[in-house]
Amino acid sequence: MESLISLVNKIQRACTALGDHGEGSSLPTLWDSLPAIAVVGGQSSGKSSVLESVVGKDFLPRGAGIVTRRPLVLQLHRIVEGKEYAEFMHLPKKKFTDFGIFFLCLLWRRTDSSHLVFLCWRCLFLLYWYAAAVRKEISDETDRETGPSSKVISTVPIHLSIFSPNVVNLTLVDLPGLTKVAVDGQPESIVQDIENMVRSFIEKPNCIILAISPANQDLATSDAIKISREVDPKGDRTFGVLTKIDLMDQGTNAVDILEGRGYKLRYPWVGVVNRSQADINKSVDMIAARRRERDYFKSTPEYSHLTERMGSEYLGKMLSKHLEVVIKSRIPGLQSLITKTISELETELSRLGKPVAADAGGKLYMIMEICRAFDQTFKEHLDGTRSGGEKVNSVFDNQFPAAIKRLQFDKHLSMDNVRKLITEADGYQPHLIAPEQGYRRLIESCLVSIRGPAEAAVDAVHSILKDLIHKSIGETSELKQYPTLRVEVSGAAVDSLDRMRDESRKATLLLVDMESGYLTVEFFRKLPQDSEKGGNPTHSIFDRYNDAYLRRIGSNVLSYVNMVCAGLRNSIPKSIVYCQVREAKRSLLDIFFTELGQKEMSKLSKLLDEDPAVQQRRTSIAKRLELYRSAQTDIEAVAWSK
Repeated sequence: MESLISLVNKIQRACTALGDHGEGSSLPTLWDSLPAIAVVGGQSSGKSSVLESVVGKDFLPRGAGIVTRRPLVLQLHRIVEGKEYAEFMHLPKKKFTDFGIFFLCLLWRRTDSSHLVFLCWRCLFLLYWYAAAVRKEISDETDRETGPSSKVISTVPIHLSIFSPNVVNLTLVDLPGLTKVAVDGQPESIVQDIENMVRSFIEKPNCIILAISPANQDLATSDAIKISREVDPKGDRTFGVLTKIDLMDQGTNAVDILEGRGYKLRYPWVGVVNRSQADINKSVDMIAARRRERDYFKSTPEYSHLTERMGSEYLGKMLSKHLEVVIKSRIPGLQSLITKTISELETELSRLGKPVAADAGGKLYMIMEICRAFDQTFKEHLDGTRSGGEKVNSVFDNQFPAAIKRLQFDKHLSMDNVRKLITEADGYQPHLIAPEQGYRRLIESCLVSIRGPAEAAVDAVHSILKDLIHKSIGETSELKQYPTLRVEVSGAAVDSLDRMRDESRKATLLLVDMESGYLTVEFFRKLPQDSEKGGNPTHSIFDRYNDAYLRRIGSNVLSYVNMVCAGLRNSIPKSIVYCQVREAKRSLLDIFFTELGQKEMSKLSKLLDEDPAVQQRRTSIAKRLELYRSAQTDIEAVAWSK
């Protein structure tokens, strides 16, 4: 069972190192889910003396006013052998060691009694120095957070671990003493600030409340009992500790309270007799103080029947045992919470993406991988794995044919227009057989108008491809991390599309121009001849320009143009796909990749200029995830061993 407290101690230290100490961080917090014992009491209630009695060391800062201005997480570790020492989490490599006892044992056999007396005084001095050094470090670390002359408080805890064969495994959180008025230049809000801090700790369902109340004051006025009752009205999480029993008025005692009649709690009250101020001033040894405490309860008739469950030694053992039981009961819930939180953190870490590589090669590789991811997404849109590529077919099946239809060749080949072009083509000499130049001009004037729909088809496909680029960039999560790279990739891809569009326009219009530049003679040879003229296409001067003749020319030209349009409706999409769609799939970022390989380290770094807030968020989540995974491993190891 003792390993359970050590486990929670370890997780608490890791939480504090990450800034997870229940301050309402936007990240998941493990601190609030860990069972802990919070020590609550008013100023001058004997709170510090109770803690020192449990530890067996005189180490807490003392003085007038608010001395404790930050939570002190006091973790006691029982060791089987070796020297006892203290260690702060913020000074992990520095051990506060009791050198005095070490020197005394070492020199015992080498000195006579006079030297021994001298060394004993030296031991006392070093013991005092040891306690003073720990006390001073608590004060100094408090000042580092709140300011040297500050009267304000801070919720950031100080972690102090004490390793000794003379303690039980236990974790206590010492909180600032509750007060009723602001004094000595303290801000007016100090009273409420302290109460809010204390309440933020003890209102959590996993917190065990150690309520310290002086016996020489009316329990109804106890600050600790008042605030404990508010957050734990049934007393299920509250342990009552009665101090200063030896200072009660003559003729009075605390038996009713200690036996649960004055104020009933689920757990029995524990009475303690702390060192007096005179004892503290004289640095009376804790061992002697504990012996005197035991003697007091044994020798006082009113309390002799309660001796077995009174005193600071009993309090420490009882709290340690209870904390172990509570931790064991919380293990399943902790495992479930940790598993769920790990999954959430992994999901967010994946969304934030990988951290930026440090070297140039790593940066280049990272950029290339991101670009390939974008390129793959773009191809998936075109190939149908993702939506969007079907819009290209819509251009060829609907938009382009509709645009050709809107040209209305039949109106272009009206009687007046045909007559005009035919006569203009003859010049001053009317044609003798067939108006070849007139035919050519009529056909060319029709076919040249197809350039418009052809160019529109090229531009429509270009617009679709551009939209797919922007859509693919938005769907490539890695590009969201790096705004500059996103802009560069988008610009490079669009530039490539522009070049492909220009090439496609040339190739597509060339198809139209080829049809205009060369007529298929075989088509006209297969046209039906004039039966009235015996198959001879020649006409008299009188019927050469009559309506029937001109109508027949217009009809022939329209048939030919329709034949050409049918061919272009197949060949133009092929040209556009070949020059734009296929080329975009094959070499969209080729030029960008070539330029990328020539960039210097500074320019590569600029492309990966991630938002500092995102970097900080990723780092915080990665550390928090490491904490939870470590806690999961440790808790599972303990759970399996039970």
